Amino acid sequence: MMDVRIGLVGAGWMGKAHVSSFHQATMVFGSHYGKPVYEIIADVNKEVVEEAKNTLGFKRSTTNWLDVVTDVQVDVVDIATPNAFHYEVAKAALENGKHVYCEKPLTLTFEQSYELAELAKKKGVVNYVGYNNVVNPASAYIKGLIDSGKLGEIIRFNGTYDQDSLLNPDIPMSWRHINKYSGSGALGDLGSHLLSLSQYLMGDIKAVQATSKTFIKSRPKTIGSLEHGTVENEDVLISIAQYDSGAIGTISCSRVSAGRKNYLTYEIQGTKGSVYYSLEDMNEVHVYFTSDNPIDRGFRRVFLNEGHEGYSAFQPAAGIAIGYNDMKVMEAHKLLKAVTQSGSYTCDFAFAAKVDATVKALLESAKNNLWVNVMTEGGVKVGY
Repeated sequence: MMDVRIGLVGAGWMGKAHVSSFHQATMVFGSHYGKPVYEIIADVNKEVVEEAKNTLGFKRSTTNWLDVVTDVQVDVVDIATPNAFHYEVAKAALENGKHVYCEKPLTLTFEQSYELAELAKKKGVVNYVGYNNVVNPASAYIKGLIDSGKLGEIIRFNGTYDQDSLLNPDIPMSWRHINKYSGSGALGDLGSHLLSLSQYLMGDIKAVQATSKTFIKSRPKTIGSLEHGTVENEDVLISIAQYDSGAIGTISCSRVSAGRKNYLTYEIQGTKGSVYYSLEDMNEVHVYFTSDNPIDRGFRRVFLNEGHEGYSAFQPAAGIAIGYNDMKVMEAHKLLKAVTQSGSYTCDFAFAAKVDATVKALLESAKNNLWVNVMTEGGVKVGY
C-alpha cells in the first residue's frame, strides 16, 4: 500500500468534499489503490484553516498556499479555491513537479488552460480536473451505447443545465457575479459541466453560435444592503453547435430557472436509437431502439446496476440510488489509481482546455452575435 500525501489549497465546502471523497474512496475501492495522507492545508483565513486542519485530520496548516506547492512532503496538490486562483496555484504546483487535482474549471481562459495542459505533459505528472459528471456510471453506459454503434450515426445532442439558485434578486453579490473572479456566469458555473459531458460523449465541437442575457442586472452588495453592485455576467445562455463528427446540437444553461434545482439533462439522438438522461433522476437512463418490435417500441427505463462502471463499488444490486458525493468519490479513486498504478483517466488538463476553448467561443459568439470557431491546440481555429 502506497501513501499518497495530500496538500490541500482551500478549506471551504469543496475542500471538505474532496477530503471526504478521499476517505470514502479508500473505504469503497480499497486501500491498495493508495492511502491518502493529509499533510498540509492552506487557506487565507487563519482561524478557518486551523479549524479545518483539526476537523479534516491534516498534520499542518498555513495561510500561504506556496507552502503547499513547495512542500517536499506533498505528492498531490489539491486545488479547491474559487476559480480565479486555480491557474496560479496549478502552475506553481506543476513547476514543482507535483501531481495536481483541480476543481473545475481549470482556469478562467482557454489560453491559461492550454498552457497548463502543455506544462503537465512536459512534467509527466497526473493532472486531473473535477468534472464529476463524466465519472457518473450513467455516462460510461451512454458512451458505450454510442461507441458500440447501437444508436447508429449520432445526429443530435440536446442538453441544458438549469438551476434557480440565483433567481431571488435579493441574493447578494459574490465572486460568481464578477468576471475577473469567475470568468463567466451561468456558462462557467453550470454550462461547463454540460460541456464536459458533451466533450466526453460527442467529441470536439468545431463551431458555435450563442445568445445570452443578464436578467438580474444588479444585486445588494451584502445581505440586506441598499447599496447594489453590477452583475457582470450572464444569467442565461442558449447556443447551437456543430461537432467535428457531423452532428449538431443545442446547449443551454440558466441560474434563474424557477423550479429547477439541479436540472442537468440531455438527449442524444441517432439513426438507430436515442438516449435521455437527467441528473435529477440520477439513477435512471432512458433508451429507445428502432430495432425493437414496433408494437413494443418506446423508451425503456434502465436502472443503474452492477454492470455499469463504478456502480458496484457502492451498491450490490440494481436500482439502489447513488448520489453526487459518490461521483466525487469515484473522482478521488481515479486520481489515487493514476498516482499509484498509472491508471487511465479522462478529465486531464488537455480535456479541460477543450472545454474552456468551447466556453471562450460561446462567450465571443454571444457578445458579437456571430458563428465562432472553437480553438484547438495553440489557439489555431478550425471548422467554419
